[in-house]
Amino acid sequence: MSTPAAEGVVISGASRGLGAALARRFAVPGARLLLLARSAAALEEVARDCRARGAQVAVAVLDVTDAPAIAAALAAFEAGGPVGLVIANAGTSAGTAPDGTPEDAVAAARQVQVNLVGAINLVGPLLPGMRARRRGRIGLVASVAGLRGLPDFPAYCASKAGLIAWGEGLRAELGPRGVSVTVVTPGFFDSAMGARFHGRRLFLLDQADVAARVQRAVLQGRPRAAFPWPLAAGLRLLALLPPRLGDWAARRMRFRVSPES
Repeated sequence: MSTPAAEGVVISGASRGLGAALARRFAVPGARLLLLARSAAALEEVARDCRARGAQVAVAVLDVTDAPAIAAALAAFEAGGPVGLVIANAGTSAGTAPDGTPEDAVAAARQVQVNLVGAINLVGPLLPGMRARRRGRIGLVASVAGLRGLPDFPAYCASKAGLIAWGEGLRAELGPRGVSVTVVTPGFFDSAMGARFHGRRLFLLDQADVAARVQRAVLQGRPRAAFPWPLAAGLRLLALLPPRLGDWAARRMRFRVSPES
């Protein structure tokens, strides 16, 4: 199932990685895209690629934690037609540094602000229109890390767990109103963010494959998209163990996280 051609597509974190790959997949002739990210140069490069594919592309260089700026960019885009699909993909990560230093409170709060509050800032202004039209698709890119807290990046896990819970609550409310919410929980895939995690990245996925899975799941209106399934299932089972046993097992999953460049 596709989004009506007249309705816009909004993607955050679109300057690189999964967001850029998704932007290029949605860039078909006649499509209207609004791409958001912090890096102007990288974002414009993605926009050029999308325009070459026949899409009409608007860009907004901003931080998803800036709620007024997000709302203004969305309002300007919707002046040209309603948004039929939004993917909240922007994210950041931190954790135990390569030298063993734990993440500090500032880094922890930043992850919650970007990964959870940023998604709310992006999706929130679009909800009244989707409710009124009784139509729309929402994709929330969380992570398998949100399925169980892990010791080396607890704030990242918390931000993604919050996004999962918010998305599932939103889905339960919006489903009868004709609006689908797809909560995506991917594992590790080849990206700049993924490369910053030093440890055993089990079941590493190809970024193009992840983008294809996310696009398909959102367009089909699937409630959840968790992959790779062995990793997602393992973390779900880990969360069901008695706390002491679960903590012992989680400590065997050690990672170090390089600073974001």
